[in-house]
Amino acid sequence: MSEANTQRHAQHQKRALPAYIATFADLMSLLMCFFVLLLSFAEIDAMKFKMVVDSLEKAFGVQRDVPAIEIPMGTSIIAQEFSPGEPRPTPINVVQQQTIDDPREVLKVTMDAEAAAQEIARQTAEEAEKFKQALQAEIADGLIEVENQENRIVIRIREKGSFPSGDAQINTDFIPILKTIHDVLLDTDGLIAVAGHTDNIPINTSRYRSNWELSSSRATSVVHELLTYQQLSPDRLMVEGYADTRPLMPNDSPTSRAQNRRVEIVVLKSLTVNDTTHPIESLRETLPAEGGVTVAP
Repeated sequence: MSEANTQRHAQHQKRALPAYIATFADLMSLLMCFFVLLLSFAEIDAMKFKMVVDSLEKAFGVQRDVPAIEIPMGTSIIAQEFSPGEPRPTPINVVQQQTIDDPREVLKVTMDAEAAAQEIARQTAEEAEKFKQALQAEIADGLIEVENQENRIVIRIREKGSFPSGDAQINTDFIPILKTIHDVLLDTDGLIAVAGHTDNIPINTSRYRSNWELSSSRATSVVHELLTYQQLSPDRLMVEGYADTRPLMPNDSPTSRAQNRRVEIVVLKSLTVNDTTHPIESLRETLPAEGGVTVAP
């Protein structure tokens, strides 16, 4: 073969298509024929198609009915020879939502609770005035304070005149004052919490290891004195000791520390049992922090 013929043969091979193209074209032709046959034998269930469309509308939140102008028909080219299969309806679960609580009942309960709270506040104010009238002289001398705090009455006993310094033994001169408080308590209802408080000066004696013991011991002494007359029910009384954790004033001067050394008798006139756990501190509305010492009378 000459050199010219060899070059022409090489150029012809470069221009020719790869050998696998013919096989690939045959395969594509067979696949096309196969899908044409599948399409020709396919059937469309018109009823089921409509139900699927309706279910999609409900799933996407369409709340109005849209009438179908035309029902999709079978598109098979052999529809005349083969009828569609028997349509079967697809059940659709519908969940009905409704309000269980009657708004009128909820409003009635709320109004009743507010009315009860107002009534308790009124009774608390009246009973606080009874304590103030019975203890006028002691209040004027600075030995006693009486406060009305919404659903409770706070009778604050100062250390001056009631206890010796660093001791829980009640002064003899102060016992008649406790008798007066006892008599007024008989005319009131509700739980009675007695809480002892100290200043921040540490104490460590043979009798009291800390302010915790001193505060709880003073509160216990008051409870024992109130129970001496055997007229108050012990079930109404509870004792709490807070040491220096509930100061009324900053412990930065002798005067402020004297105000913090106190025993508080609190009449709890509460709507719920949980309200009786409120701290025994003036103008404090949150629950007491952990660490308070409670001693049973």
